[in-house]
Amino acid sequence: MNSRNDNEMTLLLQLSDPHIREPGKLAYGRINTAPYLAQAVQTILHQPQRPDAIVITGDLTDFGRATEYEHLQSLLAPLGDVPLYLLPGNHDERQQLRASFSTHAYLGTEGFVQYSVPVGELQLVTLDTVTPGESHGTLCHQRLAWLEEELEKQRHKPVVIAMHHPPFQTLIGHMDKIGLLTGAPELEAIVARFPNVERVICGHLHRSIQVRFGGTIASTVPSPAHQVCLDIDPNAASAWTLEPPSYALHALPQGGRLVSHLAASGAFEGPFPFHEGGKLID
Repeated sequence: MNSRNDNEMTLLLQLSDPHIREPGKLAYGRINTAPYLAQAVQTILHQPQRPDAIVITGDLTDFGRATEYEHLQSLLAPLGDVPLYLLPGNHDERQQLRASFSTHAYLGTEGFVQYSVPVGELQLVTLDTVTPGESHGTLCHQRLAWLEEELEKQRHKPVVIAMHHPPFQTLIGHMDKIGLLTGAPELEAIVARFPNVERVICGHLHRSIQVRFGGTIASTVPSPAHQVCLDIDPNAASAWTLEPPSYALHALPQGGRLVSHLAASGAFEGPFPFHEGGKLID
């Protein structure tokens, strides 16, 4: 991974939903998620460009236990000094997250895990959608008021809003039942007032999904491990699959618009040239 972007564009890399268990433990009695995150980290390290920061949009662990966060730390350690920003998901525990990542001052000491940090030419603004003890998400008046105030401060800078639960219907019925059940219309109204919001990036769904939202784009990304089955029957069973793992790379060229790429996690054959001697290979 290069030490700096050759063309000085801002690169924000998004991981989501690693669901790390204690070493050797299987999620859902079937999958060891740790090697998948380790694979994603190695893929990131071998990217041509180094990201300016990495944000992980929730469900860092499976049960929010200290031993799980300790394991997560060891898996992320090879990333070295790349700035790392963490968000809680419904599988996390806010105070344990803070205790385990005590050097991450942006997490605060109590209350909601919401913060605003510069990432190159971008401003990363995060929202805490956790409803303690529940799987669904919530955005209350306090959280939304904080966001509105922060967006006012950042009016003249490109903004990416990061959150765990997506603020839109995905049509995957069993996931929408545990989606953002409170605050989505209010959030959309706020976002619509700020055309400098380049993207609303989310997790929770373990799939790549995009929708128009508040005059911008809201999206989710796959997990570095398991994915939610694509079945848009409202009564489809809650199930997961080992479809290819991925992450997102959000790139902002100077003076341009945010461009989002979905990157496969893992090692693949190539790269191979298209041309030889200035001609397309026949």
